[in-house]
Amino acid sequence: MANSRDFNPITAAGYQALQAKIAALEADRPEKIAILAEARAHGDLSENAEYSAAKRDLRHLESQLRFYNKQLQYAKVVNPAANDTVELGKWVTVQFMDDADQDSYQLVGTQEADLDAGKITRVSPLGKALLGHHPGDTVTIHAPNASYDVQIIAVSLQQPDQS
Repeated sequence: MANSRDFNPITAAGYQALQAKIAALEADRPEKIAILAEARAHGDLSENAEYSAAKRDLRHLESQLRFYNKQLQYAKVVNPAANDTVELGKWVTVQFMDDADQDSYQLVGTQEADLDAGKITRVSPLGKALLGHHPGDTVTIHAPNASYDVQIIAVSLQQPDQS
């Protein structure tokens, strides 16, 4: 039996996204199997490029399914509390002290990271430094190439207005 430290924290939206990926792959499986069967019917398998490609595609799909199912198996949905503490699932607006730029990020599980969407992991240098802090706190981020300071401006359950 796995203990709680063996689980990967994930937001509810991330969990649903994993379920959607699995459902989409499972929906594609019958078509991939049919393509493989049709290619196999063409005869000599040793020189059948269609068969090799179809077999590779099906193996890739099955591999993705195993990967996402394992992620789902070890995922633990975290519901953030309605307070001003930085934790998984919350949006944090920070001001970079070196240039006064402000950005907002959502702390998410490792499998949900998407910097273009403003989602950073709790294990990234910035995410790790922000966890447990509150608005008004200034934290130092120790990145691989340098250290820098940010001040936490706001913490919320909803994405801040980007206007």
